[in-house]
Amino acid sequence: MSAAEAVESHVRAFFEGHHVDVVDYDIGPERRAVVSDLHVLVVGPGPRSDGWAYVTAGCWAAMEKRGHGLEFVMTSHVRDQRFIDLMAMIGYYHCGGHQLDLEHSMPIGESWVPGSACDHLLISLPYLHGPDLEHCPVPGGQARILWALPVTTAEIEYRRRHGHEALEQLFDEVGINPIDPFRASVA
Repeated sequence: MSAAEAVESHVRAFFEGHHVDVVDYDIGPERRAVVSDLHVLVVGPGPRSDGWAYVTAGCWAAMEKRGHGLEFVMTSHVRDQRFIDLMAMIGYYHCGGHQLDLEHSMPIGESWVPGSACDHLLISLPYLHGPDLEHCPVPGGQARILWALPVTTAEIEYRRRHGHEALEQLFDEVGINPIDPFRASVA
């Protein structure tokens, strides 16, 4: 079993009772050379969540070091090709030299969805799903599935000034809905 297949199996087991599609995303031959086995798993609503989850499968195999590596999950309110595109972008960004990790961020380059103030992704623990999704055994090691949380530029600036933990505390205090693309910025 490949690492990407192990991630898929883990996601299917975690989201038992949900429909899961495997999207073999065409990132082009040059990018495919960087992350050769990239897929995006699209998890529909079900018993665990009424939202949609998008999970990369293939980043671990491209970037693992001593048996450890990352995959990413994003959660949204609907199924949309835009989110599949974003997950492929995250996978390539991570494997193409930027090496994302917990508490990192990346600019999207535009709004998460048209009209949204969220234009960055914050890499965080997968709070919506917990450690049972986060810790994924793969052949030869362990993949850690981290959350790609859409955030605003102001929130990224707040994090730079006050730290990651302070921003997450602010999210908790305000009670953001992390799958609402039109939520107000907390900073």
